Amino acid sequence: MKSIHPQVLKQIGLLLSILFLAILLIWQLWYFVPGLLGAVTLYICLRKWFFYLTIIKRWRRWMAVFVVMATTFLTMVLPVFGIVQLLLPKITYAINHTDMFMDIFNKAKLLLAEYFPEFKISEDQIQSAIRTTTNVLTKTMTGTAHVLVNVLVAFFILYFMLQSGRQMERGLRRYMPLKESNSSSLWDETRNMVISNAVGIPVLTICQCMVAILGYWIFKVDQFVFWGLLTGAASIIPVVGCMAVYVPLTLYLFATGDTGSAIGVFLYSAIITSNIDNVLRFTILKRIGDVHPIITVFGVIMGLQIFGIMGLIFGPLLLAYFILLFKVYYREFHAKAPVREIKVVENPAASTDN
Repeated sequence: MKSIHPQVLKQIGLLLSILFLAILLIWQLWYFVPGLLGAVTLYICLRKWFFYLTIIKRWRRWMAVFVVMATTFLTMVLPVFGIVQLLLPKITYAINHTDMFMDIFNKAKLLLAEYFPEFKISEDQIQSAIRTTTNVLTKTMTGTAHVLVNVLVAFFILYFMLQSGRQMERGLRRYMPLKESNSSSLWDETRNMVISNAVGIPVLTICQCMVAILGYWIFKVDQFVFWGLLTGAASIIPVVGCMAVYVPLTLYLFATGDTGSAIGVFLYSAIITSNIDNVLRFTILKRIGDVHPIITVFGVIMGLQIFGIMGLIFGPLLLAYFILLFKVYYREFHAKAPVREIKVVENPAASTDN
């Protein structure tokens, strides 16, 4: 019986130890994983600007780190915090007054039954929908502390990533068990996917938010800014998107007797607001990062369940990695069969005579 070489046993033991420690660390620090992923996202988006300041402009490293992080905080964190502060009181009011919404939806149900007799929905279904929505909103509000902690973690990790960016990148390339070409492919795919989603999702959200606010203002919807912000935020929901807001809003307007505004809001939202996503995806966002919509949709559905809000970026990235690793495996280990040249004889009779 052939024995296993001691060096192979050492290698297997070391790999198993690394795997065990990696699983243990991820398990114990899972609460902070969104913060780590957020730091990676920010680093990939900001590295080019940071290296421009430190290498081209020859700024001191600490000064460049301060400017980059301060600018990121002012342009990304503060606006989101302001929007949350604007929406929070109204969301709290909605959670505490579910009976009022139940009455409104019952009126909308009766009104729809007049125009569409085949449309049937029970009171239990309405209550279930309201209960589900309330649970989601409550869970979102109670997760505020988790978000704040991970924002701090993200900026804390980002500071050290910027301080030693070049060394970190060289180390990753050195210890990655792949050929240089495949390492470059992996890095290009990561950068493309992260930038595409980290830039693309806010662009889509802001544009749909502005278009929705304009439409709600045209059709004289009360608190049109609030409804527009909700529509923009709902645009990140896979498959459903902004329908999660404008359909209930349409039913609300029908129930309150504002039929003209209800029809206008529904048509405007279905034709213009919903399709602004497609217009931007095939124009501006195609230049930022050309990501297939199937990867985006299914990646986001999976990522939100695993990583929370950071799943919007890293869900599609995991799906793209799954596809890319097949290509990497083929390049790394697939031995190309030699191609034999087949000589074509144009005149078989002539060759036989010769």
